Amino acid sequence: MHFATRAIHVHQDSDPLTGALIAPIYQTSTYEQESPGVNLGFDYSRTNNPTRQRLEQVLAGLEGVEHCAVFASGLAAEHAILHACLKPRDQVIVPRDVYGGTYRLLTRVFAGYELTITPVDTSDLTAVEAAISSQTRLVWLESPTNPRLIVSDISAIAALAHASGALVVVDNTFATPVYQQPFSLGADIVVHSVTKYLAGHSDLIQGAALAREAAIFEPIKFLQNAIGAVPAPLDCWLTLRGIKTLELRMQRHAENASRIAGALRTHPAVTQVYYPGFGGMVSFELAGTLQDVTTFVSSRRLFALGESLGGVKSLLCHPARMTHASIPADRRAALGLSETLIRLSPGIEHADDLIADLVEGLNAVRAADRALATA
Repeated sequence: MHFATRAIHVHQDSDPLTGALIAPIYQTSTYEQESPGVNLGFDYSRTNNPTRQRLEQVLAGLEGVEHCAVFASGLAAEHAILHACLKPRDQVIVPRDVYGGTYRLLTRVFAGYELTITPVDTSDLTAVEAAISSQTRLVWLESPTNPRLIVSDISAIAALAHASGALVVVDNTFATPVYQQPFSLGADIVVHSVTKYLAGHSDLIQGAALAREAAIFEPIKFLQNAIGAVPAPLDCWLTLRGIKTLELRMQRHAENASRIAGALRTHPAVTQVYYPGFGGMVSFELAGTLQDVTTFVSSRRLFALGESLGGVKSLLCHPARMTHASIPADRRAALGLSETLIRLSPGIEHADDLIADLVEGLNAVRAADRALATA
């Protein structure tokens, strides 16, 4: 069955009680029990909720596994994974340009664990192999990475990690299950910021953690209930609705990203374009200084300046001052995250309009630089 069909049909049957084509929102905190301790599978919505359960089944089906727990945010899902998998003095291998929120979790929230955090260019298998040690517990992959969109060979890295007893976690937020199926490539755990492409409309915050094996998943599921960072039923229902159009939206995101990448490559105000050839994200290096970034950002009309991605409306982000601001400046520089790096999340508007908006901003940078040179 094709992905577009599965996204609409798998675990999305009509409501068995009423025949409603779209399942209802179970907006309830608690449930009436038949007798003490005897219920219909639900006792309290922190522990379980029919709307949330359906979403977990749908996400698991799209990623090709049976185990999924959704959380109140992507970072809540990441926290549960790290808490479930790590013990003090473990080593975690991460991409060099790992998401700032993940970096903050590892270095500050888990500071007491005295973890060894090893940033690696995960597109370089030799470097990954050299970094793996007997202390490696997790190899944490973003493919593509955020924000430089570096792609990793998940299958080859999984083989290296498993040979040393380590687990492989793949953040599949940018690729989505439309373009990448990490479990089929050997991943043990997949994490999503559901907020982004899966929900797709910039109207909720949500995360998901999925696992191949029950033994890996059970501690994560326990933490979902024990910590209680669960999404509301309405947010789960909105995500279920968004998933139905996921493939269609991703096609437009990808088309726009490809065209924008091509336009950026030809503009003299751009020194480098990061685009992996698929998906909806584009990043680029702006020629000039931090002031030029301010000029460019101030000249936009259609791209909203914001810290998210994957919605129907286009977003622009300056990682150094936004998503990766929690990483110290010297550390960002060492990791290749420059002060002039711009990340774009093209929405589903017409590509011509988006390109015109970007070109207008880039031309403003050129004009400002020329004016400064002649002053």
